[in-house]
Order: sequence, then structure tokens, then C-alpha cells
Amino acid sequence: MKEYRKLLIITTLITLLPIIAGLILWNQLPDQIATHWGADGQANGWSGKTFAVFGLPCLLAAIHVFTCVITLNDPKRKNIHRKPMLLIFWIIPIVSLVTNGITYLAAMGSDVNVSVIAFVLIGVVFIALGNYMPKLQQNYTVGIKLPWTLNSQENWNRTHRLGGKLFIASGIVMIVSGFFGELAGNSTMFWVIFTAVIVLSAGIPAVYSFWLFHRGV
Repeated sequence: MKEYRKLLIITTLITLLPIIAGLILWNQLPDQIATHWGADGQANGWSGKTFAVFGLPCLLAAIHVFTCVITLNDPKRKNIHRKPMLLIFWIIPIVSLVTNGITYLAAMGSDVNVSVIAFVLIGVVFIALGNYMPKLQQNYTVGIKLPWTLNSQENWNRTHRLGGKLFIASGIVMIVSGFFGELAGNSTMFWVIFTAVIVLSAGIPAVYSFWLFHRGV
């Protein structure tokens, strides 16, 4: 825990950094700011300026601290290699900078395609997770945590090797969909892509792990 204390403080401050940007831009921001967008990239939810500038970064910071503390207190934390651990520490700070940046730009009238950016950002996260997934050893916080993977090291290893490939495939699907804005912005296609990603990244590894369990692995 002590070795990551400084990193936790730094990443939490970075997560809160959009507050400073919001204060600098305060007079240029409208009283009501779009904070939620539909699959078509159109705003469909608004919040007051105070909540948008202070509330959203603070909410993300709270989630960040909670996630990191839970991970650091995992009884099998030593099985989580340093690179996956660093990824956990940096995901939410980056998300905070990107999402709050988009929120401010949209609030000031910039033509920002939110759905495309969201697809690409999620795709990059999936690829990063998939890259490190095969390197994970058994733990209770990070990875595909099923009764069968936690009960068998071999089941865990095989499931995560497959899961890593499928996470990368899911990330590529998301990024390609993002670059084709008409796909990302179409509600029907959004749910098709979303379902495909869930099946690829979660459904298939879970079924595969259960199949291995029944084969005695």
C-alpha cells in the first residue's frame, strides 16, 4: 500500500484537475451544461454549472480512490503485476480529463462528436486491458473472477488467455465503430455493437471457463 500512496495522490489530483479548468472557463460556461449524451451523440441530460465543474470530477475521484484502495487491499494483491496495477491507477484520471474536456468544449459551442470519442476511448481501454489480461495471476479484484477461475489456476490461465484476445478484438470493434461515425451515432447499431462487445469480452470467456470446469480443469 505504501509504495502506491504517492501515485494514488498524484492520480487523484489529476482526476480533479478539470475543476481548475472549469474555474478558468467559469464565465464562458452556461448555467446549464450537457453532461449526458445519447448514442446519436446528441445531449439528452443537463446539470447545473456548479455540479458539472465540481461534482463530476469529485465523483470520478471518489470512484478512483475506492477502486484503487480495494485493489491494494486484495489478499492476493502480489499476484497483480505492476503494469496492470498502473493501468488501474490511470484509467479513471484519463477518463476524467477526456470526459470533462469534452463537456467543457460542448458547453462552449464546439462541434464535438461525443459518441465517436466515447467509442474510441472505450476501445483503447479494452485493448489495454486485453494486453495485460493473460499476464494476470489469480486475485479477487482484477480479471475474470468466476468460481471456476478462482478455484483452479489452470482454468484461470486459459480463460484469461482467451479473454485477453477477445478484449483486444472488442476494443478494435469499438474503435472501428467510432471512426465510422454513422455506426456510432445510430441507436440500432449502437446496441448491436454493444451486445457484440459484451458477448465477446464477457460471455464467451465465462462459457469457456465453465466448459473447462466440466472437463476437470
